[in-house]
Amino acid sequence: MEEEVPIKKAIIPIAGMGTRFLPLSLAISKEFFPLVDKPIIQYIIEEVKMSGIKEIIFVVSPKQKMILNYLKKYPDLEAVLIKRKKEHILKELHDFEKLFEDISFSFVMQKMPMGDGHALLQAAKLVGGEPVAVSFGDDVVASEEPALLQLMNIFKTCQAPVIALKSLPKEVISAYGNVAVEKIANHLYKIKKIIEKPAPDQIQSNLVIVGKYVLTPDVFDYVKIAAPGEKGEIILGEVFEKMLNEGRTIYGYELKGEWLECGDKLKWLKSFFYMALHDQRFGKQLRDYLKTIK
Repeated sequence: MEEEVPIKKAIIPIAGMGTRFLPLSLAISKEFFPLVDKPIIQYIIEEVKMSGIKEIIFVVSPKQKMILNYLKKYPDLEAVLIKRKKEHILKELHDFEKLFEDISFSFVMQKMPMGDGHALLQAAKLVGGEPVAVSFGDDVVASEEPALLQLMNIFKTCQAPVIALKSLPKEVISAYGNVAVEKIANHLYKIKKIIEKPAPDQIQSNLVIVGKYVLTPDVFDYVKIAAPGEKGEIILGEVFEKMLNEGRTIYGYELKGEWLECGDKLKWLKSFFYMALHDQRFGKQLRDYLKTIK
């Protein structure tokens, strides 16, 4: 059995252009769209921290400045809140700042949008030949056990790449990366094949890929030599497929929890309503309000 290697770092790619959210994405990076009163990116960072990871590598675009401002402290704002005796708001600010206390942040640049595999490749040097967790900003999972931690627990025993999966109705699967699998245990599968956006007659199962992974160093070896596809992009799913074709083992784990997609306007709105209606502070009042709308 291979020696267990701990996961110490996470990559969060946020270099996408957000074209599906135009014109709003011209003003706000899509990972800062709100889910209730927090931006999507904060849920991703909280998930990383609750999974026990202390180092985050952001993959950003040259124009991505918002994340830098979000992570810094604002002593001038704190001074104003103290002067105005806004204790409740001051506590919220302190609680927010505590989220970042035990985490170190690094930033690498993806100058051109050349695919998710290319984005991860920009972080390879900072990963340093270690296994790493990955969480894309389009996917939030509301669960008691953080989604990344679920994958990391599988990795402890298999020491091989682990892909997050979720079950969806057959009629929508053509919009996702679909997998053929061999069931190993409850929620756990061995990936046999990956098909990106399959035609209806190509669908292999009811399981699709969620944008969360545990990657091993050999995945980066394959990404480094991957040729861009027809659109000039290096696609992680295609890299995985090449690995499978060469006999490499990749596992899939069907996540526990509610998958909240934020990849386009409608999915984001649905996720916003889900989080808002389940929020302990606002849920009941919002449900009562919705009953009054005709």
